[in-house]
Amino acid sequence: MLIEQNISLKSYNTFGIDVTASHFVSVSNVEELKHILSLKEYSNKLVLGGGSNMLLTQNFNGLVIHINLKGIEIVSETEDSVLIKAAAGENWHEFVLWCINNNFGGLENLSLIPGNVGTTPIQNIGAYGVEIKDTFESCDAISIENLVIETFKKEDCQFDYRNSIFKNEAKGKYIITNVIFKLSKQNHKLYINYGTIASELEAMNINEPTIQDISKAVIAIRESKLPNPKIIGNSGSFFKNPVVSKVHYNKLLENFNDIPSYPVSDNDVKIPAGWLIEKAGFKGKRFGDYGVHKNQALVLVNYGNAKGSDILNLSVLIQETIKRLFDIYIEAEVNIL
Repeated sequence: MLIEQNISLKSYNTFGIDVTASHFVSVSNVEELKHILSLKEYSNKLVLGGGSNMLLTQNFNGLVIHINLKGIEIVSETEDSVLIKAAAGENWHEFVLWCINNNFGGLENLSLIPGNVGTTPIQNIGAYGVEIKDTFESCDAISIENLVIETFKKEDCQFDYRNSIFKNEAKGKYIITNVIFKLSKQNHKLYINYGTIASELEAMNINEPTIQDISKAVIAIRESKLPNPKIIGNSGSFFKNPVVSKVHYNKLLENFNDIPSYPVSDNDVKIPAGWLIEKAGFKGKRFGDYGVHKNQALVLVNYGNAKGSDILNLSVLIQETIKRLFDIYIEAEVNIL
């Protein structure tokens, strides 16, 4: 374990923003992590996982701790279900594929989401009708204050739409070291009616889909809409879908009769942020080395050498425009540092 100096973080964030960390270390086990956290000479620390849900806007004067914990194991199983523990540094998509290859169901709709396992509960990542909370059993996390490992059950995590305790009262206080998921072994519950999964399966001539088929369909859909971060820098969806009252939604219908919505409760609906951004004229718009992706308005992109501040300023412009046009504030899903 080596603490390096003046390291570029370009390859450690999916936006491909070239900022520098004054000090950098990669940890591969919990004992190394405890040791690094105990060092008093580095008062300013930044924990970095897969770098998929963050926008770096400036150099970091402190110690960046790259979480590189690895390992996947079966904790226990019955005839119908299995508990799988994955270390925080495991690549999320590779872990999903591992589960699918073993015919463990529940994560197939979350295929091809960038990032690592350890950050998935923080954001309660979701796609195509499925969220982490649906299969989450528990996670272990180390307290930064006292270096004690604590276990968080599902009810402890206070999961909500793209939200959890780790983004609120526990923010900056813990580092997740592993996550346990409860997955099905048979009689898998399939979610195919969200988005275009059903039509994609139909195009694939599949009438009785398996979890493998659904994963392939989701991958095909995501690849057709979303840019590969290895080719075009991005963090996936930059904004959350806003929730508004039905009263406000009905008022919007008077001027925008094609505005889509999804029911959230008896009084509220969710509106796709991508639709709002596209309607505002931003989809495919390019500003030099950065812009909004041509196929998915939710995705802000770095075409080469954009600065983090460029992306941030664009996101603010979009937020201000959406607020002016629709009287809706769309919140960034990405952490801005």
